[in-house]
Amino acid sequence: MQHDPSNLFTRRSFLQKTTLASAASLAFPAILRSQSGGASPNEKLNIAIVGAGGRGRNAVQALTNENFVAFCDVDDARAAASYEEYPDVPTFRDYREMFATLGDKIDGVVISTPDHMHFPIAMTAIALGKHVYVEKPLTHTVEEARLIAAAARKHGVITQMGNQGHSNEGTRLLKEWIAAGVLGEVKEVHSWTNRPIWPQGLPMPDHSKAIPVVPDTLDWDLWQGVAPERAYDPTYVPFAWRGWWDYGCGAFGDMACHIMDAAYWGLELTAPTAVEAFSAKNSEVSCPVSSVVKFDFAARGSMPGVKWTWYDGGLTPTLPPEWELGRQLPRDGSGSMVIGSECSVLTNTYNASVRVFPETRMREIAPNLPPKTLPRVATSNHHEAWAIAIRAGQQPAANFDYAGPFSETVLLGNVAIRAGRRIEWDAKNMKIPNLPSAEKYLTKDYRPGFMPSA
Repeated sequence: MQHDPSNLFTRRSFLQKTTLASAASLAFPAILRSQSGGASPNEKLNIAIVGAGGRGRNAVQALTNENFVAFCDVDDARAAASYEEYPDVPTFRDYREMFATLGDKIDGVVISTPDHMHFPIAMTAIALGKHVYVEKPLTHTVEEARLIAAAARKHGVITQMGNQGHSNEGTRLLKEWIAAGVLGEVKEVHSWTNRPIWPQGLPMPDHSKAIPVVPDTLDWDLWQGVAPERAYDPTYVPFAWRGWWDYGCGAFGDMACHIMDAAYWGLELTAPTAVEAFSAKNSEVSCPVSSVVKFDFAARGSMPGVKWTWYDGGLTPTLPPEWELGRQLPRDGSGSMVIGSECSVLTNTYNASVRVFPETRMREIAPNLPPKTLPRVATSNHHEAWAIAIRAGQQPAANFDYAGPFSETVLLGNVAIRAGRRIEWDAKNMKIPNLPSAEKYLTKDYRPGFMPSA
C-alpha cells in the first residue's frame, strides 16, 4: 500500500509538534464549554463515547449520572444496545464527523476503540480542549504514549487511563505498606495472566480463494483507521484484533496495565533500563501464544533496583519458599507477587485484594499496619471518578502523567518480544543503543486521512 507523506506526520515533526495545533483548521469554535470554567460540582457533564459497543458499553453504563451528547461506533450491531437505550443521542460512525458536528457541545470523551485508534482520536480531542478517558493500554506504541502525555499536559485537560484497578483500595494499601517499610526491601516482582483467551500466533488470513463479505453493519475502512489497509476478515473483529500487531498489543499489552499497576506505582518505578523477552509463535503480524518478559529497573533513592518478570499464555512463576502449602493463586487467573525482605504480598488482577504471605507474618503485622495516608477515590467506578475529577478541576491518580510513562514501560515489553533480543533502554532520548533496528517498533506509520496534518 502507498502512503501519502504529505498527509502524515514524519517521525521528526511528530516529536516536535506534540499538540496537533493544526486541529484548529477543522473549524471548531475557539472557546469550548470545557475550556470556559468547567462544570459546577452538581452539573452534569456532556460526554461523547467513541466505541459505544464492546468495552464502550461499560462506559455508557458507568456514566449514567452524566449527559450523553454523542455516540460514535464503526459497528452498528456492536453499539446497538447503547443506541437503543438512548435513542435521542446523536450517533456517528466517524469520530471526525462527530467532532465537526458537535465539537462545541462536548466536555469529555471516552475512547473505547481497539488499541490502534486510541492515539489519533485522543490527540484530536485533547487538541480541542476535551477531557479524555482512554482505555488501556493508553496507546499502541511507545512514542504515542510519550506524545499523548505531553499534549494532555500542555492543554490542561483532565485525563484518565482505563486501568480501573487504580481506583481500588488495594492499590493504595500496597503503596502505603511499601512506603512504611512493611515489606522491607523489594528487589523482585512476578506478574502473570491467563491471557490470551483469543487466538494469537496466527498466519495472515488466506484470501486466495475468497474474501469474506464485510457485514452491512460494519464500516471496515473506518475500523482499520490508521492501520495498513487490509481485506476484511472475521479473524480480526470483533474481539480477536488484540492478537494482531497492527491493531492490538497482545496478552501482555492487554493485561499488564492492570496487573502491574499497584506494584509499579507503589515501588515508584519509572522507565526500565533493560527488557528481555522470550516468546512462542511470535511473528511480524501476530502476537505470541505465550511470553516471558524480564524488566530491569534501577534503584530509586533509598529503594533498591528491581527485577520484574512477566508470564502469560498459561505460564506462571515458581512459587517462593515462603509460600504456604495449600495456598492458592488468585482465582481470576492473574496477579502479582511482590517479594520483600520482611514479607511478600499477593495481588489479584485489579489489585482489589492485597494479602501478605506467609499468613503467619500477616497475623503478626496486622495490628500495626501503617495508617492510611493516601487520598482515597470517592467511588470504585473508575469512569465516574474521572467525571468527578473534571468537576473538581483536579487530575485523578491514573492521569496521563502517570499512565503515559507506565504505558511506555508496558509497551517496551512488546518491543522486546518483537525484537527477540534483550534491549537496553535510553528513556530520555527514546533510543535502544544496543539494538537500533528494534527502534522501528517504538513507532509506526499512519494511513492517510485519520489525523490532522502537521
